[in-house]
Amino acid sequence: MSWASPLLLLLACSGSGDPDAPGDGVGSVSADGGAHDGGATDGGGADGGSGDGGSGTGGVSADELLFRQAVNGEVDPAEALATIANRDGLPVQTATGSFLFGCLCGDGDWFLAGDHEGWVGQPMQRAGALSWIEVDIADPVDSLYKFTDGGDVWQADPLSRRYDYDEFGEYSLVRASAAHLERWFDIGGKGLQPRRLRVRVPDGGVFTHALYAQDGNNLFDPDAINGGWHLQDSLPDGILVVGIDNTVDRMEEYTHCEDRIHGTSYGGWGDAYADFIGEIVRPMMDAAYGPADTYGIMGSSLGGLISYHVADRQPDDWDMVISMSGTMGWGSIELHNPTMPEIWSGRGHRPMVLYLDSGGGGTCTDSDGDGVPDDDPTASDNYCENAWFRDILAEQGYEFDVDLFHWHEPGAPHNEQAWGARVWRPLDIFANL
Repeated sequence: MSWASPLLLLLACSGSGDPDAPGDGVGSVSADGGAHDGGATDGGGADGGSGDGGSGTGGVSADELLFRQAVNGEVDPAEALATIANRDGLPVQTATGSFLFGCLCGDGDWFLAGDHEGWVGQPMQRAGALSWIEVDIADPVDSLYKFTDGGDVWQADPLSRRYDYDEFGEYSLVRASAAHLERWFDIGGKGLQPRRLRVRVPDGGVFTHALYAQDGNNLFDPDAINGGWHLQDSLPDGILVVGIDNTVDRMEEYTHCEDRIHGTSYGGWGDAYADFIGEIVRPMMDAAYGPADTYGIMGSSLGGLISYHVADRQPDDWDMVISMSGTMGWGSIELHNPTMPEIWSGRGHRPMVLYLDSGGGGTCTDSDGDGVPDDDPTASDNYCENAWFRDILAEQGYEFDVDLFHWHEPGAPHNEQAWGARVWRPLDIFANL
C-alpha cells in the first residue's frame, strides 16, 4: 500500500481534550459507576436536579451539601466541584431556589457576571482556593454567565454543565431551553481512558434522532484543530448529538485490528471501544436525555473506520453509519489483516443506511496484489479505499440513494474544515430516516 504522510492522515482530528477537565478522575463514570439519570436540559427530557446529585437530606441535594462542605473547608474544593460536575452539574440549584456558583479561578478577587445582573459583576467570596457566590436568579433559563477578575479577564465556567459559543468565545448557561451544548466529564470504562462527552441538545430538548460522533473535542469548539467542524451550524432540527472525545490512545481505540506504519505497530482496541459506546455511553445518554427513535454513528478518518466497526459489532443497535474520509485501508498498510471493506463483504445486506465519502482522488490500482486497490502514490483522502468499499456494499445488496450513499468531493483535503463543509449531506439523510 502506498501511504503518503501517514501521521498527517491518521492523526487528523487527534487531540487530548480540554486542559480544564477534572484531571484526577473524581466523580468519573465507568462500567462500575452506573449511569446518570438526570441533569439534562431544562426544556424536555430530564429536568436538572433529578440526577445523582439530587439525593440529600431535609430537601437539600447531595450536590448542595457537598458544595457547602467545600465552602466550610470540610472537603477539598477541587474534588467537590469535579464530583458535582459529573452529577447534576454546575451551578447548583439550592433547596430554596438560589444558585451556587464556584470556581478555582486563581488568586485575587473574582466576580460573577451575567445576564441576570446586566454583566456588571457581583463579588465572589473566598474559601481557600474556592471563589464562590450564592445568588437568586429570577429567570435562570437561557441566562448566560462568566467569571471575571473585574478587568480584562473574562472566562466561561470550565465545569458548567450547559454552555455554548458566540463571537466572544465560550459562555456558560445557568439553565437552558434553547439549543445548546452540555458536557459530561471523565467518562470511562472497558479499560479505556476517561474522556469527555459533549452533547448538542436541540431546542427544548426535543429530539427523535440521536447521533453518536467520534472526535467530540473537534465537533463544536471553534478553537479546535483546523477550526473544528462547527457541527452545530449544520444540524437539522430534532437531532441530539453525543460527541465522544478522543484521547491520546486514539489510534489504538479507533482501529479494529493491528497494522504497521514505517515498521511501528498501532491499533487493535476497537472491540473495547465499541463496547464502551454500546454498554456505557449510550445507556448513560439514554438515561440522561431519553431514548431516541433513530440512532446513528459517525466519524471521520479513523473515526469513520471505527464507526463502521461499532455498527458491525452491534448491527441491531444502529440505523445509520456515517464515515467521512474513513481510513478503510487500515489493516493492509504494512500487514495483511482484514480491512473493514473485506469484513463487510462477508456480512450480506443488513437493515441500516450506510454513508461513505471522501475528498482527494486517485486511479486506484492494486500493484502489490493484496486485493486492496490503494497503491496509487498520488491518491489522497482515502478516496480509493472508500470507492472500493462502496462497490463491495453494492454487491451485498445495498441500493444507491436508498440505503447506500457515496459522495466524492474532488480534491478536498483531509481535515475538519472540509468535513464540516459537507457534513450537511449525511445529516439531511439521517434526519429523514
